[in-house]
Amino acid sequence: METEQDKTLKALQVAIQMEIDGKEYYLKASQESSNELGKKLLQSLAAEEDVHKQKFEQIYQAIQAQKAWPVTDFQPDGGKRLRTIFAQATEESSANIKAPASELGAVETAMAMENKTYDYYKRQGENATYDAERDFYHALTAEEREHYLILLDYYEYLKDPAGWFVTKEHPSLDGG
Repeated sequence: METEQDKTLKALQVAIQMEIDGKEYYLKASQESSNELGKKLLQSLAAEEDVHKQKFEQIYQAIQAQKAWPVTDFQPDGGKRLRTIFAQATEESSANIKAPASELGAVETAMAMENKTYDYYKRQGENATYDAERDFYHALTAEEREHYLILLDYYEYLKDPAGWFVTKEHPSLDGG
């Protein structure tokens, strides 16, 4: 019979693999990107996946040793660093950039991955045994949602850079 600890460890193994897969995808997509903004954003997302994986591995080891979920010091920044990278890069770039279809497809895939990860972490948090476990998964779901929103912002930028600049930089046009 599977124990609660076994279930938790299995869930952590799945999470670790999701983060590994996410990092690999983001690195591959960044190498294939012809857009400097895309390269930076995707590389940053890969680095964040690595941070998540390391935290999951620490928790996994602690549970094996202690038989209980450890208190974690995981404090995501809510995507602030990624948004800063995106904002800086768009300030430096032109509104005339047009993304190839493959770049848009890569971003769509990344958005779908972030949604799947979000859903998985949300379920884990809802089924958590320990408060620390629930809090950790809650923080992760917030960060995954922020990753999705940043990717959506980038996707909209790639589809229509001029329109994106009007929306983000000039929310209302003065008719006078």
